[in-house]
Amino acid sequence: MVRGRDLRAVNVARAVRQSLDAFRPRERGKPSTPNWLKAIESIPPSELMTRPVPVQHSEVKTKSRSSKAKKPKNIFKPQKIVYPEDRLRQEFYRDHPWELARPRVILEVDGKDSWYCDWSKGVAQPGIALSGECVIQRQLWLMHNSHICEEPVNPFDPEKGKMWVKRKPLSKNEAYDKARREFYALRQEEEIERRIAREEAMMMGAYFGKSRLQVGSELEDHEFERWKAWAAKRHTEREAARAAAYTSYGSTATDDVEVEDLEAAIDEVIPPPA
Repeated sequence: MVRGRDLRAVNVARAVRQSLDAFRPRERGKPSTPNWLKAIESIPPSELMTRPVPVQHSEVKTKSRSSKAKKPKNIFKPQKIVYPEDRLRQEFYRDHPWELARPRVILEVDGKDSWYCDWSKGVAQPGIALSGECVIQRQLWLMHNSHICEEPVNPFDPEKGKMWVKRKPLSKNEAYDKARREFYALRQEEEIERRIAREEAMMMGAYFGKSRLQVGSELEDHEFERWKAWAAKRHTEREAARAAAYTSYGSTATDDVEVEDLEAAIDEVIPPPA
């Protein structure tokens, strides 16, 4: 027997399979095949007694003060799966929180919709609605690829026209600004198209109800009026209770009644002298 190895866990699947094969195919009392048997057979447990260390996806950072490399902590814990888009996504939605309130269609055709996108052509992609994810993918492409852009020949003389220039991959902030400007321009186009379509429909006799902003404002006004009536009622009750407390303070009527009751009780307990 080789030291440091334990084959008992490996033989579990083999023993269970042999016990199941001992029964006939349609014999009564044959137990059902466990759900975990195929998984154990395809991925058998380790034979080593030592616990294997998972793959380190991220580099271990050490302090620069000490020259010796320290032993990393939590080496047996699974590493966090981090993508380059995570930080870009966090920055974009921190600057544009209302983009999260827009409804999105997450239905895909064949699960490979990203293969049909060409982020070198801009933020807008055929078949994909404009969203913050388009800005993130466009920014990521600008950060890792050289691209061709149209720039003026002379920035101080716009009449000389523009020319196509090949630029190197942009930095994170430059790519973010470029993708963000393209996104703003497309959002403005959508808003203008929506407003023109509404005006044309109203000219043809269409009637539109209240917008979401108007409905929300009316609900807020109604709730404020209800709260104002409740607050006025509570204020009146407190003022009445405070006035009643001041008027009853220092009155002697109750004191006289209590003294008379006490004297009557004493006369009943103590008998008169004979």
